[in-house]
Amino acid sequence: MKVDKRYWDVARAPRERARILVGNMTLAEKIGQMGHQAPAIARLKVPAYTWWNECLHGVARAGLATVFPQSIGCAATFDTALEKRVTTAVSDEARAKYNAFVKKGNTGLYSGLTFWSPNINIFRDPRWGRGQETFGEDPYLTARMGVAYVKGLQGNHRKYVKVSACAKHYAVHSGPEMGRGAFDSVVGQRDLRETYLPAFQALVEEAKVESVMSAYNRVNGEACSCSPTLLEKILRGEWGFEGHVVSDCGAVENIKNEHKLAATECEAAAMAVNAGCDLCCGGIYETLVSAVMKGHITEETITRSVERLFTTRIRLGLFDPPKDVPWTTLGLDVVASAKHRAIALEAAEKSIVLLKNDGILPLDNAKVKSIGVVGPLANDATCLLGNYNGFAVGETTYRSGIVGAAGASVSVAYMKGCDLIGDFAMSPDMMRWQLSPCDVLVACVGNTADIEGEAGDAYNADAGGDRRSLKLPGQQQVWLEGLATLGKPIVLVVSGGSAIDLSWAHEHCAAVLMAWYPGEAGGEAVGNILFGKANPSGRCPMTFPKSTDDLPEFASYAMKGRTYRYAEREPLYPFGHGLGYTTFAYSAIKLNKKTFTARDTIEVSVEVKNTGKRTGDEVVQLYVTDVEASVPVPKLHLEGFQRVTLKPRQKQRVTFTLTPSQLLAYRDDGTPLLEPGLFRLSLGGGQPSFAKTLTATVKLLV
Repeated sequence: MKVDKRYWDVARAPRERARILVGNMTLAEKIGQMGHQAPAIARLKVPAYTWWNECLHGVARAGLATVFPQSIGCAATFDTALEKRVTTAVSDEARAKYNAFVKKGNTGLYSGLTFWSPNINIFRDPRWGRGQETFGEDPYLTARMGVAYVKGLQGNHRKYVKVSACAKHYAVHSGPEMGRGAFDSVVGQRDLRETYLPAFQALVEEAKVESVMSAYNRVNGEACSCSPTLLEKILRGEWGFEGHVVSDCGAVENIKNEHKLAATECEAAAMAVNAGCDLCCGGIYETLVSAVMKGHITEETITRSVERLFTTRIRLGLFDPPKDVPWTTLGLDVVASAKHRAIALEAAEKSIVLLKNDGILPLDNAKVKSIGVVGPLANDATCLLGNYNGFAVGETTYRSGIVGAAGASVSVAYMKGCDLIGDFAMSPDMMRWQLSPCDVLVACVGNTADIEGEAGDAYNADAGGDRRSLKLPGQQQVWLEGLATLGKPIVLVVSGGSAIDLSWAHEHCAAVLMAWYPGEAGGEAVGNILFGKANPSGRCPMTFPKSTDDLPEFASYAMKGRTYRYAEREPLYPFGHGLGYTTFAYSAIKLNKKTFTARDTIEVSVEVKNTGKRTGDEVVQLYVTDVEASVPVPKLHLEGFQRVTLKPRQKQRVTFTLTPSQLLAYRDDGTPLLEPGLFRLSLGGGQPSFAKTLTATVKLLV
């Protein structure tokens, strides 16, 4: 067979080169390239390649790497510029590792440049174990953070993609983990378009994400990996997606084994490829030879998918001279570098949310002489990491971070106090003798990724990765209540990837910090915040309900009663909430026009002043309420946010630009509707019901 070698011509477009290359392949060779571990084709000089790589919050499962805060913590920063810097650092480390793997001839698992991140599913219910991997419950925040993530990862080179990102899990996927392979996410068209799809659309249309991963579940009866509605009609038809689709691991097998939509494996494989699922994480695509012979699929359809896969590999520069491709000279010295560690610390500091403070914080190490750092997570590095994590050169636990921030003049006592999930909890009498000299107790409690996470990984979860309860696990609550009887002020540091029931703590603790899974520098960040070396400025990317009784049925995907946009009960801590060590005042709201049309944009601005005595960050938030909607709409929805740093008495005007597309409502069938009428714009440091905000009303003429 004569080989057409024009695919080596770097002057040709990647898609054309891929077409020429794949045109040289036999059917068996093409099919061999459709699994996540693609073999070499020696006669075409195509090297082996592994598609499966992870970098959710740092390069994962591939040795040493900088470990940044888990995604839910990054979302709490409300800082897209920082998120882009984080993923730029991640992509530097990814390229450096790939360069080293190439030199060693390593093409095994986690050695490639196609990374299956970010997770942009909507965190609709805090019981979902994998919610920690997301950017929270709000579609707008998720889209903005997701776009920043992808742009940092993929770079902005005119010809090459630095690292291939992947928007997952498409779509309507957020538990239950137990049985996810057979679950049917039944969702109305309004909720689908208003809540579950916008972030995916933004990553495709705006960030030009290279890959999309199909989810395990069905959506309204169609398995996501073979869904004509999701993959053909919406993804490629409406949004114009030109990259490749990969299945979640084992999801194509589930078309037959779990969803019972196919009688045979080759039929299931054909259904997936026919719908546009180009790459399979699993081995079932090996049956495609039989599927062609039985008439389930044509070779032309298989060719289409393989051309998409090689377009990505060519865009990554894998078939070009190394001298032509940026980043091929990056060495391992960038991995876990001091520069990246500094970004990890900054991200951790900005992610931590001060939920409550009665004035005890920041601690003054000139006045505080003795601190007790106590609790099951005080000296446990696992609570820093979350899931899908890399391995840091060194993690700073809460205990060591507090010791460092306290300085030599403050004595720090340590006591574990109770087990993370076991039955052991020290009684007040057992603790009193050691903690009686302490002026303040810093209690470190919460979850780890062993307790919440993906099915199979979170082996201590009580619901296959999910949580049935939002309460502190094990005997932590009992122990904490015993600790309070010592009469010492308690500063609570909470780890976890989701909301926890902190009702008792809010009433009885002097201060409460949500640290999430803050990454390798988490302990240093907590210490810096406790002693005022950093000003807390994180904001809740999700609602903290008072109880699971306030939540709808977990398996229901209807948005009614869910998240701040549709909630019917008052939360303990609202979405967007977060305190600091200074105060801010808002004034002089301005509009460029009060009446506008579908062709206009709205500019709304507000003046923000630091009225306190410390420099601090404020996250200015813009919420929109459709006052006169004729169809059901959210109570309010976030449509802008900006983080500003202000010195004492300094003020700054913050401006937002709104487009009419941000005012859309949706009919029952999911079609968008831009209605005339009044819209209320609220600007401030949180939702208008929970923070001081200024409002203005605009009128849309259609």
